[in-house]
Amino acid sequence: MIGKGQTILLVEDNADDVELTRRAFAKNNMISELVVVRDGQEALDYLFATGAYGDRDPAALPDAVLLDLKLPKISGLDVLRHIRAAEATKRLPVIVLTTSKEQTDIVGSYELGANSYVRKPVDFGQFVEAARQLGVYWLTLNERAPALGRLP
Repeated sequence: MIGKGQTILLVEDNADDVELTRRAFAKNNMISELVVVRDGQEALDYLFATGAYGDRDPAALPDAVLLDLKLPKISGLDVLRHIRAAEATKRLPVIVLTTSKEQTDIVGSYELGANSYVRKPVDFGQFVEAARQLGVYWLTLNERAPALGRLP
């Protein structure tokens, strides 16, 4: 089982892509909690425990963020900019998961500190395999940086 007890924040406004992601994780026995937010503002509210998420423990960050770029309210690149600018979240693994093939999006994502840039496969079978590989790498193999303030 991949990601036991871990949380993934999925920032995705397309309901079909959300369902596809849920199905892909289920097919791969990924038992991580999948928290879904539908726009950039909601993502920032979740991560920084503001707005509708004001009662959430801000120290309880997800283990990884899957971030679409084309979002309502605040773009994915602006969300990434906020994540990297804040002390509490600057080490948080952020995987851009998008349909964009634009070089400006790829370069911009890495310049703002994305850990990875993955294009969403259109085919369900390929999407399932991509989700499996993402889960294996980011939730099992990758050594995550310690949270700030927890260094020896």
